[in-house]
Amino acid sequence: MSWIRPGLNLYLRLTEKPHLARARDPGKLRRSFELKSRIFFRSPWGTSTVAQTVAGVSCLHVTTPGSDTTGPLILYLHGGGYIFGSPSTHKAMLAQLCKRTGLAALLPDYRKAPEHPFPGAVEDAVAVYRAVADHPGGVVIGGDSAGGGLTLALNLEILRLGLPKPLGSFCLSPLTDLSFTSASVRDNDACDVVLPASMAPTMAEMYLREADPCQPLASPLNGDFTGAPPAWISVGTTEILLDDSTRMAERLRAQGVPTELVVEQDLPHVWPLFHTLLPEARATLDQLAGWIRSLPPRSADS
Repeated sequence: MSWIRPGLNLYLRLTEKPHLARARDPGKLRRSFELKSRIFFRSPWGTSTVAQTVAGVSCLHVTTPGSDTTGPLILYLHGGGYIFGSPSTHKAMLAQLCKRTGLAALLPDYRKAPEHPFPGAVEDAVAVYRAVADHPGGVVIGGDSAGGGLTLALNLEILRLGLPKPLGSFCLSPLTDLSFTSASVRDNDACDVVLPASMAPTMAEMYLREADPCQPLASPLNGDFTGAPPAWISVGTTEILLDDSTRMAERLRAQGVPTELVVEQDLPHVWPLFHTLLPEARATLDQLAGWIRSLPPRSADS
């Protein structure tokens, strides 16, 4: 365990968790996270970010020196409870992943709740994926927290629509059950240093409105992933979303999807975001990059 980890956990417990527990204004949440991301999350030297519009959705295209734009494209769906977060808040972490893989990344700014409730985010993710699905090197899709759930929902739509499959999918601390019935939501509420369980109903109401929280595109834990490509999931032992990850991995494996599950001790929600500070974050990004590089190339029937 690095000496940074307990200090970061304490800082998050004293600042971020109370802030999220009190937050009711999406605009304030968005402004706060944008500011914090500029302070804490640093891109590697030479990172290039280019604004693009893909299928009507604003996106950031991220590369680092040596990125192979003809190789697999990383399509990344950022987290933020479907309410806040943006390509800008996550571009530094993706630049770190681009540096480690030698690839480029595309980050869509999908529509957020409450202004654009479910299924707006899913529709945007599908639209962008359709536009890049024929990328010569194939596509790897990924996301964190709500973006991890959105990654899995996108997989379900890819299977349903018969679109070209991605090479693989990765999820960092994904939100996979919007009914919040997993035991860890209750059992880990005191030890999770970032997410307060009390925020869950408010977030779900903003995103879902009257929609059924158990439908698979909202809660991918209930979906059928038969035929989906390999998956990689990471989560911390103290997260309220621990069971969202472990149960999701179990379901994927039961449906024949090769799935790697990484469970780390006492690390905060989506800890790879803290790559500038935390050695464990850099180690996890190294591990994820190795998994991405190991994915088989696109086949003719994918």
